[in-house]
Order: sequence, then structure tokens, then C-alpha cells
Amino acid sequence: MKRNNKKIKLTVVSTLHYARLVYRSILFVLLIAYYIYFRMTKGEKFLAPFEKIPVLLIIVWGIFVVEMIMRFFPSKYESPGCQKQFENNYIKTGNTEIIIPDNHATLLVALIWIVFNAIFGALHMNKIIDDGIMILLASFYSVCDMICILFFCPFQSWFMKNKCCSACRIYNWDYAMMFTPLFFINFRYSWSLLVLSVALMLRWEITFFRHPERFSENTNEYLQCKNCTEKLCTHKTQLKSLWKQIEKTTAKRIMKLKK
Repeated sequence: MKRNNKKIKLTVVSTLHYARLVYRSILFVLLIAYYIYFRMTKGEKFLAPFEKIPVLLIIVWGIFVVEMIMRFFPSKYESPGCQKQFENNYIKTGNTEIIIPDNHATLLVALIWIVFNAIFGALHMNKIIDDGIMILLASFYSVCDMICILFFCPFQSWFMKNKCCSACRIYNWDYAMMFTPLFFINFRYSWSLLVLSVALMLRWEITFFRHPERFSENTNEYLQCKNCTEKLCTHKTQLKSLWKQIEKTTAKRIMKLKK
């Protein structure tokens, strides 16, 4: 029997995920560099330059706004994980039992996230950390969001236990979680991002409570592996295999050095 070594190409959706990872990472690095400069020059207000020359700020703000607005509508350029909420992606399996094994973990995830960010919020309100740190934290979250989708998701592995992103119960929480630190910054651009992200999450939750059958693989054939158009699990498997090979090679080299 011949082994199939054919590599699965990146889908359009997966390519867009990698593009988001790249520009969000670049943005995070630039913000770190600017923050260091800001601290060294002892500037009075972190956001002052952006208020005077808001072009870059508007571009970044606009990208995130467009990304969130797209989530409100069916789109072939979005992940199945967020598209399962729409009626046109509901394919009846014939089963009526709604099974969502990770549903009870949502409250725990929400509680942990609120407490974790409340600590930073308290530090900010007591002027131990400034607006710059909160913006850096939000930018860091945006990078982690793509890492969770493409490589490893602690929420999936440790709490939700869902099979993949397509079946994730809290997929559309990502922007609200990403922009949580902006709650503590009195700035119109930050608040608009936060409000829109919360609206996106509320729409998701309302749809879930009204149509839970769309979120269950047992009742919605759209969530079954045979209908997946993203194939991210394949890329994650390839990455895991590569990591194991690196570990084995490293272990062999260490053994040779010890001899």
C-alpha cells in the first residue's frame, strides 16, 4: 500500500489567517518600539501623536472594524467556526439531540478572562501601568488570537475540549476578548472597537440560545469534518509532526554529545 505524502495546500481562509498573524505581529513589534521610545523620552501622553496625526491609527482601526463587520454576515472568506451561526450554513443531519460537550466551560472561561483582565484594570486605575501597556496588551491578545487558530489554543486544550475551531463554542468571543483592555482607556477609537466587538459577541450568544442546533455537530452536518473547507487541523497535525521530529533529532544530538 502506497503512502500518501501529498501535502494539502493552504485554503484561502487559512492564508488570510496567516496574513492576519503577520500584520498583527508587525503592529505589536512597532507598538513595543514606540512604547520604549515613549518611556525614554518621558512623553506626557502615549496617544498624543496618534491624536495629532491619526492616519496610521485610522488605518489600523479601520482594518479591525472591517474584520468585525464581516463577521455579522455570511462570508466564504471567514472561518467555518464563526459561520456556523448562519441559517444558510445549517445542514440538518436528521438527528434532534443537541450535543455541545464544551458548553459548560464557557462560564469558566469568561470568569477567568474577566478576573485576569480586572487585575490589569486595577493596576491601570491605580496608575501603576499606563495606557500604553493596556494597548500593548490588546495588541498582544490579537497576535495570540491567531496563534490559537493556527497553532495551539489553550482554551480548546484545557477548557473547551472541542475537536477544532469549527466546533468552538466561543469562536466569536475573540474580538471582545482581544479588546477587553481597551475598556480602561478613555479614547473614542478604543471604545468603538470594544463596543463593536461586544455587539458581535452578543449577536453570537443570542443566536446560540435561539438556534443551538446550528452549533452542534450532531444536528448540523456543516460542522462535520467531511464538509470542512478550512483544513486547519491538517496544518496543526503537520506542525506537531515537525515538532516531534525536531525533538527526536535534538535528543539524538544530545545523546551523541554525552558519549
